[in-house]
Amino acid sequence: MQWPGGVRQIPFSICSHPCQPGERKKIVKGISCCWHCERCDGYQYQADTFTCKMCRFDLRPNENHTGCVPIPIVKLEWSSPWAVIPVLIAVLGIMATLFVVVTFIRYNDTPIVKASGRELSYVLLTGIFLCYATTFLMISTPDVGICSLRRIFLGLGMSISYAALLTKTNRIYRIFEQGSMSVSAPRFISPASQLVITFTLASVQLLGVCIWFGVDPSKAIIDYEDQRTSNPTLARGVLKCDISDLSLICLLGYSMLLMVTCTVYAIKTRGVPETFNEAKPIGFTMYTTCIIWLAFIPIFFGTSQSTEKVKRDSKRTRKLKAESGPHTQRRQSG
Repeated sequence: MQWPGGVRQIPFSICSHPCQPGERKKIVKGISCCWHCERCDGYQYQADTFTCKMCRFDLRPNENHTGCVPIPIVKLEWSSPWAVIPVLIAVLGIMATLFVVVTFIRYNDTPIVKASGRELSYVLLTGIFLCYATTFLMISTPDVGICSLRRIFLGLGMSISYAALLTKTNRIYRIFEQGSMSVSAPRFISPASQLVITFTLASVQLLGVCIWFGVDPSKAIIDYEDQRTSNPTLARGVLKCDISDLSLICLLGYSMLLMVTCTVYAIKTRGVPETFNEAKPIGFTMYTTCIIWLAFIPIFFGTSQSTEKVKRDSKRTRKLKAESGPHTQRRQSG
């Protein structure tokens, strides 16, 4: 018998070839002994000869899709550029803050330091120091302790800073407002009173954090959705604190309230005499701070939406298709 192509060897007669590991048998309709081999793709693995199943949310298929393996866990490393740059800025800020504190202490009894309001200046410098020091908490490996400290200090530094500035501007406003109506000095303008007002305003932030601890205790979680790409080999779990974007804005909400109130008083005191040199710098600071916050909120929420993630995943998918070559594309189209 002559076979096509002049082959003399009897061809191997079989309906379907055995499937490779990671491929399930899909029986041909009407022919129970014949099948097509269908690869388990995506996050699927070969559960048995005829079935592909999805891996658990914290797992991904192995190289040949015959089983599932844990998804690698990632966190922000100290060696990452996203950590090195903020740490460098924080260190420079802390050094500058400590330099100012040392200068104030050295010249504590000079007229210029006394005129600046030494007590509130020290409180303001403490708040600035806490803002810079919080950078190290944000980069540290999340656990229950670190997440608790983040909740406490993330908004506390800004609350102390804005509370001190608000107390300063309110004092200036009351002095000149009272001076236009009476020769008597307004109440609660002594250094001790100013400190009590400042710490009372800052304690509201701590009270809110304590209530938050009671309602929702802090904990570290692994987010498998943020880095869940279409290609399982690129999937990662992100170790982070259980603080949602909305909770973060609520945490900073009181600081924003103090900032807006301070800005209002800064506007009211913009007409004070030039010799009263505190009002205008504080006003300029609050105007620029408001602009920064107004830009921060939409940018923060905008970059956390799914659109950016979809674009990132689409780029990775296109790259993988380009690297896989036309053979894979023909198989997918078939």
